[in-house]
Amino acid sequence: MAEVQQLRVQEAVDAMVKSVEKENIRKMQGLMFRCSANCCEDNQASMQQVHQCIERCHAPLAQAQALVTSELERFQDRLARCTMHCNDKAKDSIDAGNKEQQVKRQLDSCVTKCVDDHMHLIPTMTKKMKESLSSIGK
Repeated sequence: MAEVQQLRVQEAVDAMVKSVEKENIRKMQGLMFRCSANCCEDNQASMQQVHQCIERCHAPLAQAQALVTSELERFQDRLARCTMHCNDKAKDSIDAGNKEQQVKRQLDSCVTKCVDDHMHLIPTMTKKMKESLSSIGK
């Protein structure tokens, strides 16, 4: 993928991750740490009970992190499939005898379209992710 296009996607995804981290994950981390600290305050609990309590406190955050990771991987896979299609088309075009410069322009155009199409998916993906995150642990 052209460096400029890759940078565009990376910056957009980074901004989305920062937004999700600030608005959702950070609050969940605070709850998890406060919950874990409360587990340790119970002097009547056994070591195993405290450990289980802490595990329960960690579960929503772990679920949230898995959800974010899964969504990002899905997005990455879709973009990679699109760019692979562009590469296949370029290879076919070279094999058909087209000039390298023309094929390079077609490849750049195809990759740019992939990036444009996937950039439009980021707001929807962000909204879906935030809705899913807000329902975790409730």
